[in-house]
Amino acid sequence: MNDAVIAVVAAIIEYQGRYLLCQRHDGPHLPLKWEFPGGKVEQGETPEAALRREIIEELGTKCRVGRQVAEVTHSYPGKTVSIRFFLAALAGNPRAIVHRALEWIHPSDFHRYEAPPPNAMILKRIRAGELETH
Repeated sequence: MNDAVIAVVAAIIEYQGRYLLCQRHDGPHLPLKWEFPGGKVEQGETPEAALRREIIEELGTKCRVGRQVAEVTHSYPGKTVSIRFFLAALAGNPRAIVHRALEWIHPSDFHRYEAPPPNAMILKRIRAGELETH
């Protein structure tokens, strides 16, 4: 087992009171779960640069990365991830390039979307008003 912690970044993107969530494909890791867009930080990349790259790769648009609002470390069988959550704003309309689907979701509907534990924790904090996302 690899004990290294995998550095990951994720974008909290809010528009008119709704938040962008992406549905994973039916693959081996976290199938069909809903998550904030983002991904692994590559060697030599800053977290902000990684997030800009990931948003282009996943959503097909550039973004402006704002401040980091949370960091969550979570262990899955065989790996541990540390996810830094940043506020971000899109420069264009997002497309589901690597995800099964994209949806803009109001906090009152978060409970209808099954998310991986780190994302679920952030969704819960947003819904409770405990995380400043503006």
